[in-house]
Amino acid sequence: MNEDDDRLTIEQCLTGNTEAFAMLVDRYEKVIFNVAYRMTSDYDASDDITQAVFVKAFENLKNYDRKRKFFSWLYRMAINESLNYLKQGARKAELSPSLPSKEKAADQSYMEAELHRKIQDALMELQPDYRVILVLRHYGDCSYGQIAEITGISEKTVKSRLFTARHLLRDVLARRGILSHDS
Repeated sequence: MNEDDDRLTIEQCLTGNTEAFAMLVDRYEKVIFNVAYRMTSDYDASDDITQAVFVKAFENLKNYDRKRKFFSWLYRMAINESLNYLKQGARKAELSPSLPSKEKAADQSYMEAELHRKIQDALMELQPDYRVILVLRHYGDCSYGQIAEITGISEKTVKSRLFTARHLLRDVLARRGILSHDS
């Protein structure tokens, strides 16, 4: 995801080129969906969240601060929409073992799918503040600096939360017998 490409595409969008916005959607749809899915564990809600993020991005593109990275702006919207969904107390859908992530290969073995489901279930036990950090780092492949920009917290806090979140997730996995306690 090249920031220069984003800037050029955004400029085209602002001149009324709707095809340029479609390029942004194509570029970021999967990662936004994946973040929403990892936060909510609900496929349909993640679809809705992804759509809402892009509608808001389209409506507010003229207000986008070009000094910030575009993907950080989108990620922040995805996190906010996901947290809003969770705050509404929405019912969490059970994950399908054949669909641990929208981007996984169709020939994935049952054992791997089951492990992914168990990890996702364990991830859902974490508080959203910790879950966000893990999702952005491990599923969004974001750097500490990117996570700090997206979440609006310092890099030091990101590192601290990531450390804590990993330990909390390990404890949940150990409690469920997925990991040994000495892992």
